Amino acid sequence: MTARDIISQTWPSGMKIPVATVDSSLPVIDVIPRLLDAPERVLGVTSQGELIGVIDTASALEGVARMFPARDDCSIVEIECAPADYSAAILTHAAEDSDVHVVGFWTVPSEGGKIRVSLRLRCEDPTHVVRSLERYGFEVTAVYGRADSALELAAQRLRELQLYMNL
Repeated sequence: MTARDIISQTWPSGMKIPVATVDSSLPVIDVIPRLLDAPERVLGVTSQGELIGVIDTASALEGVARMFPARDDCSIVEIECAPADYSAAILTHAAEDSDVHVVGFWTVPSEGGKIRVSLRLRCEDPTHVVRSLERYGFEVTAVYGRADSALELAAQRLRELQLYMNL
């Protein structure tokens, strides 16, 4: 996704031509920091030297949201590790050891020089992935998903057994 893809659909009323500009082919990941540094949080978008539109915070947020569509069948597991220990291949392997597919990775700097990695996994219950990541030596710091689904299944089976025994 590039700057061209997140151009605002409206030109804010009373807005002058933006001082800061970016080329329309610049990746969104590089546009966001420039937008935060731009006066009035507005960037002009140019193509072959001509202004073709503007990017404001609302259009940037909409563009980023399109990059990460919502899914009901996914969980998120966050880990922290030293930069030298970060390996997308090892993290993917740890997840796939649990028969779970990795949908996405996000990394951000964390305290103490570590990296916080968010893994988006295609599963409702990430418990097995958490155990696998811990076996690989990663420190799991947060889990977002339906970790209680195994308990729900056990409770349902117990109720069915009680019903069967009462017959």
